[in-house]
Amino acid sequence: MVLIAQITDLHLGFPDGCAGESNRLRLDRTLAALVALDPLPDLLLATGDLSEFGDRQSYEHLRDVLAGLPFPVHFALGNHDQRAAFHAAFPEAPFAEGFLHYAIETPALRLLVLDTLEIDRHGGGFCEVRAARLTARLDEAPDKPTLIVQHHPPIEVGIAWMNTDPAEPWVERLASCLRGRANVVGLICGHLHRAIAAHWEGLTVTVCPATAPQVALDLRAIDPAHPDARAMIVADPPGFALHWWNGRQIVTHWQTCEAHEVLARFDVQRQPLIERLLAERPALT
Repeated sequence: MVLIAQITDLHLGFPDGCAGESNRLRLDRTLAALVALDPLPDLLLATGDLSEFGDRQSYEHLRDVLAGLPFPVHFALGNHDQRAAFHAAFPEAPFAEGFLHYAIETPALRLLVLDTLEIDRHGGGFCEVRAARLTARLDEAPDKPTLIVQHHPPIEVGIAWMNTDPAEPWVERLASCLRGRANVVGLICGHLHRAIAAHWEGLTVTVCPATAPQVALDLRAIDPAHPDARAMIVADPPGFALHWWNGRQIVTHWQTCEAHEVLARFDVQRQPLIERLLAERPALT
């Protein structure tokens, strides 16, 4: 089994880049929740938009914030990030061919982290160089369960101003690399600042909520010529995802970082219930 924690869309450096900035405090809450988990995650993925402005100071700040965590941290880059500034703060990051794309190897599961950052573009990108790299990495271990990790979801989600158009060339290029790969068990993303799941190209795509504020849920069409005062960003609590590889499939849980009122506990009063529920399951031999 492998337990993978995911955070995304940290946007450090906004609004003012100081230690008390709201996005830093939201990140602190999220990391505290992760460190309190039992069992601890085997690793943490931070899947892009690590910085608001892509400045080196924000990345150095991030490095300090993450120092001392009881699990390794692996990064993907998003549209707010800048490769050179990130690499200056994290010189050990495994860049290749100018992109942050690499493999994370565990005994039970392989993760391939993709770089979908396209300079001067809010949406994703996935060029021929990146596609060739992904194909080569998939060919290395065609039978090992593999999870794809990237910032931008290749799916249309109904939030008009944040949508990915299925006709965008990078989406088809990515799909062409993944079609027919029976060992690819899922694709996890960030970018949308909401918990979302969808079926795409035979895969389950999951999107992690942000540690920064969330995107408002509004499925109406949008007309850029007519501002309508709709909510775009809301101060909902920060969140994270836990992806559990149980040897058969990826199971994703989302959690918010806020106080959760407990309505029932496992005590002697509920012990018969738990015994009965577990007794219903096939005996392990």
